[in-house]
Amino acid sequence: MDTYYSSETNVQILIALMKAHGVKKIVASPGTTNICLVASLQQDPYFEMYSSVDERSAAYMACGLAAESGEAVALSCTGATASRNYFPGLTEAYYRKLPVLAITATQHTGRIGQNMPQVIDRSIQPKDTVRISVEAPIIHSEEDRWACELHVNQALIELRRDGGGPSHINLATSYSSDFSVKQLPEVKVVRRYTYGDSFPDIGRRKAAVLVGSHRIWDERLTGLVDAFCERYDAYVLCDHTSNYTGKYKIFPNLICYQEQYVSQLRYADLLIDMGNISGAYMNVDAKEVWRVSEDGEVRDGLKKATAVFAMREEDFFAYYNRVSEESAGISRYAAFRQEYDDMLAAVPELPFSNIWIAQHSARLVPDGCAMHFGILNTLRAWDFFTVDAQMAGYANTSGFGIDGNISSLIGASLAHPDKLYFGIFGDLSFFYDLNAMVNRHVGPNVRIMLVNNGKGTEFRNYNHPAARFGQEADLFIAAAGHYGNQSAELVKHYATDLGFVYLSADSKEQYLEKAAVFFDASSGRAPVIFEVFTYSDKESEALRMINNSRHNAVGNLKNAAKSVLGENGVRAVKKMLRR
Repeated sequence: MDTYYSSETNVQILIALMKAHGVKKIVASPGTTNICLVASLQQDPYFEMYSSVDERSAAYMACGLAAESGEAVALSCTGATASRNYFPGLTEAYYRKLPVLAITATQHTGRIGQNMPQVIDRSIQPKDTVRISVEAPIIHSEEDRWACELHVNQALIELRRDGGGPSHINLATSYSSDFSVKQLPEVKVVRRYTYGDSFPDIGRRKAAVLVGSHRIWDERLTGLVDAFCERYDAYVLCDHTSNYTGKYKIFPNLICYQEQYVSQLRYADLLIDMGNISGAYMNVDAKEVWRVSEDGEVRDGLKKATAVFAMREEDFFAYYNRVSEESAGISRYAAFRQEYDDMLAAVPELPFSNIWIAQHSARLVPDGCAMHFGILNTLRAWDFFTVDAQMAGYANTSGFGIDGNISSLIGASLAHPDKLYFGIFGDLSFFYDLNAMVNRHVGPNVRIMLVNNGKGTEFRNYNHPAARFGQEADLFIAAAGHYGNQSAELVKHYATDLGFVYLSADSKEQYLEKAAVFFDASSGRAPVIFEVFTYSDKESEALRMINNSRHNAVGNLKNAAKSVLGENGVRAVKKMLRR
């Protein structure tokens, strides 16, 4: 019988990535649960294999082999207590920083604790045995495949990080008896680079910089990114929490949210990923993503990561600016900016809503202020529009909850009493954190806009999964009717009793009149609350209108594929468009 690779996809992914990362030395121990891996490895002449019946001895053999050869060494064992015997050797490897990869075979992890034989819990490892522990699950979907590739890459690159050390992969199996696969699959390989390494070349690829939530930039980093854009004909994709104030800022959502229009500018060959979690859902795509962060962690939000640069952002851009001193121009930025301006001019008259408020307030924001946005509806509304004023932008996108928005705003305002701090929040978020307003440290530099639509209007938007329930969504999903049910007096009395200046509006005309006061840069004597009453049907209609303000043949094709073929059809169209 001819034996090749196991049909188990996670085994194939592991082997392919071990080859890509240069892990060829194996110390294998006998067993059944690891047959799919061991039988696949032993028929491949790439691997240099050794046998050890005693797993404790195997781990120490790996330590000696890794120390003497300078290469990474993998271990393979079966289920049950076999893996427990790795701990002494892995402890040795941990403190000596030896690149030892422990691959423990496991049955489906759902069997843990169910009195099934040879099933133990490996979800937690002693802190000083391995630097990272990951799961390589049985593959049932593309999401499983992506997660498996990502986790295995993480474990393999950790073997050499900061001087090296041991890693752990818990490899699930279904005990397939099919070993007929002759060729390993193509896999995504993620590399980690740091100071002194040979960096990959950007070449003539269409590059862009993607910035999530980011600290305030200094002039040096801004200048380096601007120079990078000029050298590589790139641009910087931002939201209002990115805090980039350079020359090549693009807010992509107005273009990339379109349902009947597909812009080729949303695609890049290479995205340079900076910062942290963005709440903008930018809907951009790329062939490759390079992550730049001092922590050196692999973050793969777009599922296209191929490299992580463990270094300061300034050093990354300074290097690539040095290796390409000639300017490539700014034609792609100019095209994207022109398309944005054209689309902005084509936005129809919107209903009175959070989006309309953002559209007509962006020009009123004063220089030098800070803006805090509520997640989802408010942040999305403002991310459709650029703000020309120099401002700092924040949102609690890391925990991504509606709690704590006012508290974050007030805490920030204490740092600079002479600086204006604006907060734009929906009613659920506002009332959730209402107690923060009674804090005796709240100063006159705080201005809060409450967009009160009487519910979690996000769940009533036309494109939300809850939209199918109509008004029934108000009962428990959108949580309508709480907090005074849009009372015109509740917040007014609360605010004035606390010494706040209270403003309100329930129409476009009233809003424009009061907004001029709310955004006035003149320092007031008291904090301000501006309550604006909107309605979920108008909020939904405004979102639908702005998402469908332009169309082209490609967008129509995408919609047709979605209606006929579902999401798989959309993915197929996307692949075709990028060819």
